[in-house]
Amino acid sequence: MFTYFVQRVLIMIPTLLVISVITFIIIQLPPGDYLTNLIEELKSQGDTAALEKIEFLRKEYGLDRPMLEQYAIWLGIWPGTNGFSGILQGDLGWSFEYQRPVDEVVGDRLMLSILLNFAVILFVYMVSFPIGVYTAVRQYSLGDHVMTFVGYIGLATPNFLLALIMLYLANVWFGLQIGGLMDDQYIGQPWSWDKGVSVLQHLIIPVIVIGTSGTAGMIRRLRANLLDELQKQYVTTARAKGLKNTKLLIKYPLRMSLNPFIADIGNLLPQMISGSAIVAVVMSLPTSGPMLVSALQSQDQYLAGSFLLFLAFLTVVGMFISDVALAALDPRIRLGAEASR
Repeated sequence: MFTYFVQRVLIMIPTLLVISVITFIIIQLPPGDYLTNLIEELKSQGDTAALEKIEFLRKEYGLDRPMLEQYAIWLGIWPGTNGFSGILQGDLGWSFEYQRPVDEVVGDRLMLSILLNFAVILFVYMVSFPIGVYTAVRQYSLGDHVMTFVGYIGLATPNFLLALIMLYLANVWFGLQIGGLMDDQYIGQPWSWDKGVSVLQHLIIPVIVIGTSGTAGMIRRLRANLLDELQKQYVTTARAKGLKNTKLLIKYPLRMSLNPFIADIGNLLPQMISGSAIVAVVMSLPTSGPMLVSALQSQDQYLAGSFLLFLAFLTVVGMFISDVALAALDPRIRLGAEASR
């Protein structure tokens, strides 16, 4: 198991390096950059003083250099200027749109995004696991039909539409404004106990809205996998030997059906962040999704690159967690070819 663990860690390093190259190329694909667009705007206004400052920033951050050299400076393996040390040394660069360091711009938003999506993942697994097991064990019962119907509704309803419905119902029925992730009085204030409680209270509706489709999909997959295991010969043999249903379910078919359930961890982390961008706009959530969209539109390359690398890092970490969990659950995965001998 330790060898398998080390192998997965070593694979993560070149994977993140390749992703950083792809991310930088994607950012550079549109013609120009934020400063180029700003220069054109200032030229039309005749503001020569601001033009000189922008040209200075372009040289300071190496935006006038070849693409390969820009990537090396951004990564931190080539000496830059203006004290920019690169992302490998924890320097995310400068946000030209916000005129602040990127780590200051994204700090609270990334933390709130992590908190929101961690809560969504807990919600998805805590709700889908018992329902998926119940609908498989009680196949074609009234509860199975009801849960199946609700699952189809969850899969068919877009998250942003559900967010609009929740906003409308909360306002019309209860007179509540449920947008945002905290009360207005705590915005921009240091973290405190009251601010944390406010965030937790405001998390409930976004977690339900964002987690609905993921929960419905998880229920369907777990139900299908468990039904497939329950129909196999070893289950019939165990029942014939007098093994109790609960013990049989936990010891054999449930464990075997969890492989795809756990493998979804790797996809769930980035999907929640990218899929919640529209919901964040609808519900005015101060998370990373809307800022990422804005950074891509304005070509604020350091800000956009930091967000994209963060999503890539979550994807790689999620895959790593799912691989390790699957290896612990099923020895055949970590043994590989040795298991077939």
